[in-house]
Amino acid sequence: MIKTMRINLKHLNLRSQDRLDHWIEEQILQLGESRQIDEANVRLECRSESSPPFSAHIHLVTPGPDLFAESSDHTMRAAFNKAFAHLRESISSRTGKRLRRLKSNLSSPAAKTRSSRWL
Repeated sequence: MIKTMRINLKHLNLRSQDRLDHWIEEQILQLGESRQIDEANVRLECRSESSPPFSAHIHLVTPGPDLFAESSDHTMRAAFNKAFAHLRESISSRTGKRLRRLKSNLSSPAAKTRSSRWL
């Protein structure tokens, strides 16, 4: 069964560019291969009054806890790359925690026996 992912891309004070939008979609779809993503909400913003002016906000709706990342930089691509790197790091750390927990459960005895006072 193929799961579909919904990608919402919002631009604030910024024109949509096909090349950038397509590149962002590709990045998110690649991440969807390693973790189930039901919905991806990406907000790209240009704030000319601040420095750095470009910011990217990413919210991934997943089974279990959702993932959030936010970053700013002097180019939109760099801001998105920073936020996306943070998401990858979060996913790998959660995967590592899950694996360590499974390994510790496997290494401990399956059932602890209680000493019986009745004998």
